[in-house]
Amino acid sequence: MREPIVAVDTESNSLYVYQEQVCLIQFSTPHTDFLVDPLALGDLSPLGPLFSQPGIEKVFHAAEYDLLCLKRDFGFDFANIFDTMVAARTLGFTAIGLGSLLEAEFGIHLDKRQQRANWGQRPVPGELLTYAQLDTHYLLALRHHLYGLLVEKGLWALALEDFNRTCRVNGRMGESKGGECWRINGAYDLTPHQAAVLAELCKYRDQVARAINRPLFKVIGDKTLLTIAAECPTSLEQLGRIHGMSHLQMERHGLALLAGVQRGLSAEPIYPPRHPRPDDQYLARLERLRSWRKSTAQKLGVSSDVVLPRDLLFSIAGQNPRKPKDLAQILSEVPWRLEQFGEQILELLTSEAERHLTPA
Repeated sequence: MREPIVAVDTESNSLYVYQEQVCLIQFSTPHTDFLVDPLALGDLSPLGPLFSQPGIEKVFHAAEYDLLCLKRDFGFDFANIFDTMVAARTLGFTAIGLGSLLEAEFGIHLDKRQQRANWGQRPVPGELLTYAQLDTHYLLALRHHLYGLLVEKGLWALALEDFNRTCRVNGRMGESKGGECWRINGAYDLTPHQAAVLAELCKYRDQVARAINRPLFKVIGDKTLLTIAAECPTSLEQLGRIHGMSHLQMERHGLALLAGVQRGLSAEPIYPPRHPRPDDQYLARLERLRSWRKSTAQKLGVSSDVVLPRDLLFSIAGQNPRKPKDLAQILSEVPWRLEQFGEQILELLTSEAERHLTPA
């Protein structure tokens, strides 16, 4: 709390448990590195004021996932974030991983082989502690270097908008547990009866994963479940021929999977969620905005969403603002973008509207 700037990172155990949790929080000040063990501490609330204090800058690399996890597990709120990955993207860097940036800018090589380690194991092996320490040890130096480049290129205000937007997280991860069969790639290609089978198989997998505290994919993979639902085997012999079904999985889950297939075939067919098709004028606006965003990004040498984030792109296409005050309301969180691109966006929308009103 006495430091004006602190580097932060987290390590979670998503590859090893049903419900992941933050297993390590790393901090670096200009003088010292700290590793905090959330599994050994019953109460991390004293860290809350650090994360919410506007007067202390918190430096992350790829902050979004860390903030989601910290919000989910501990309820922290955030202010004054500097994200070195976002800064690198704003500057037009193509290699934006932490290891790539440190090697390119400072000649420092980080060994990232421990990225997929089980951070929930205790005691934590010494090589993992060193790996975790180095993830924040160089962040402050990288932050200062990138900040200088952002100021030099007149992009600091643009990066700051995205840092501020990153702070607003709700702690709810994108994918929920419990048989969300439509989240499986390929589920929309199934017939309604096959989809009902897939839903039953997902429920079974979720129950097993929860009971043994393992990730869903370590019970049975999505592709295997999808194939079972598509082929609807009625015997162990048929099930065993499905690609992805190992001998061990057959022993543990074979009969239960066949029972799930039968339950699904007996159940009411299910249909994918329906989303009304946008009207043609909305789609035309969206296409023109995307085309403008792409060409503008190419001129600036950055990715398209650096020019205009995806959520704002869809908001503009949907609301179709025609007056500066209306566009300003949509872009209230990004005043730099409003100033730089507002007139272009309004001109684009106005010309598109006039084109539709012109008689053929």
